[in-house]
Amino acid sequence: MTKIGFIGLGIMGGPMAAHLVAAGHDLTGFDLSRASLDELVANGGKAAGSAQEAVSGAEVVITMLPNHPQVEAVVDEVAFDEGALLIDMSTIRPSTSIEIAARLTHVRVLDAPVSGGQTGAVQASLSIMVGGEEQDFAAARPFLEVVGKTVVHVGSHGAGQVVKAANQLVVGGIYALVAEAIVLLEASGVDPKAGLDVLAGGLAANRILDLKRESMIAREFRPGFRVDLHHKDMGIALDAARAADVALPVTNQIAALVAAARAQGYGSLDHSALLKVVENFAGRA
Repeated sequence: MTKIGFIGLGIMGGPMAAHLVAAGHDLTGFDLSRASLDELVANGGKAAGSAQEAVSGAEVVITMLPNHPQVEAVVDEVAFDEGALLIDMSTIRPSTSIEIAARLTHVRVLDAPVSGGQTGAVQASLSIMVGGEEQDFAAARPFLEVVGKTVVHVGSHGAGQVVKAANQLVVGGIYALVAEAIVLLEASGVDPKAGLDVLAGGLAANRILDLKRESMIAREFRPGFRVDLHHKDMGIALDAARAADVALPVTNQIAALVAAARAQGYGSLDHSALLKVVENFAGRA
């Protein structure tokens, strides 16, 4: 049993914290939402009144927060125990992860963003990409394997965030193309379910077709991962491309589509709602 402090108990962090409690760890969590804290307690965890209370005495601290300002605020405001292992599982800028690791010289730091959305968090099947020192990754791996199915050390500090940026640009691109396929099929009088079933069994097969084709055809966009968050992530991808001095023309197009989804009022919907943007462009709304 390890004493864990967990900060950020939203639709991703809440299930992840519950899995760690179920695995036998002594977990104290903090979130601004009272309902999230109550759910943690119902699952056997402990609720803290502040981020500092959650991390005090913790051997492992996990943060799962919306963006870099929230992560930076925690790092600025709390005092971590000497030698504690900080695993930031938020999706933030690679440069911020590098800066935090450089600042917290008394703490072992990893950036470990995840892919898999709410379903992956609930099912403990997340894909986790980890940046940091090899020995710190080895120490963190038993905890990461409680919440994830694919856990890979991808490089030094910030590398996990770069891989997550790559993940998000690919996911956004596939959503856009599946959306265009649906629009093409429907406009041509072809049953989109039959068409996508065929695509899912061929070279065009992908996880988005597996998990989302039926809900997209039905125009069900209940958020598992909101457009607003994907918009933030595409900004991270573009920043990473600029830092690496590479041109990513398709990524720029996908970022523009996601930004259009947000501008058209779909920010609170699932990112599969890119279909609505494609329909608007195609005159099929």
